[in-house]
Amino acid sequence: MNKLFPAIAALAVSPGVIAVEYNTVVPEKSSIAFVSKQMGVAVNGKFPKFSAQVSFDPAKPEAGKVSIGIDLASVDAGSKDANDEVTGKQWFNVRMFPQATFTSTAIKSVAGGKFEVTGPLAIKGKSQPVTATFIVKTDGPAATFEGGFTLKRIDYAIGEGPWADVSMVANDVTVNFRVVATAAPVAVAPPAAAKTPAKSK
Repeated sequence: MNKLFPAIAALAVSPGVIAVEYNTVVPEKSSIAFVSKQMGVAVNGKFPKFSAQVSFDPAKPEAGKVSIGIDLASVDAGSKDANDEVTGKQWFNVRMFPQATFTSTAIKSVAGGKFEVTGPLAIKGKSQPVTATFIVKTDGPAATFEGGFTLKRIDYAIGEGPWADVSMVANDVTVNFRVVATAAPVAVAPPAAAKTPAKSK
């Protein structure tokens, strides 16, 4: 039995509990994938190796924080030849730039039960602001964050030389993520009782 259940159950009846914060990422249940287009045909890929730190309370999204580091050499573009190509100098150039990073600067709630997270995405020595829309699905002590955004690969020099021709490989690349995180109940001391004025003698 998950050890978090008794803790959450006990704190749920305590007047000091104000929130449940999702802050422990479960890597084996999380994923980062992408979709690009070559000559108009969709090509799927993924990054099996990445790290993520999350601190998020759905009731207070503006206080949340997210940071992600992606091992670009782990890319799975569908075949060994494709992987060798995209990790090379004209694409990700993983020898010089082994990691892509994202750090949130703002998170907010938007219409339809969705959220937006904004921050700089750094790839290949270049940084651009991105905004990703996501939803949160809760299940007991765990939450699943699912969303995505679209980046312009040329902004990051992903595909140089002949590959800079966006009629061959489209400029738009859709990035989709699924991050599962477990929760730690957040408790605060209940407000102190108001003092009764002393009666005058």
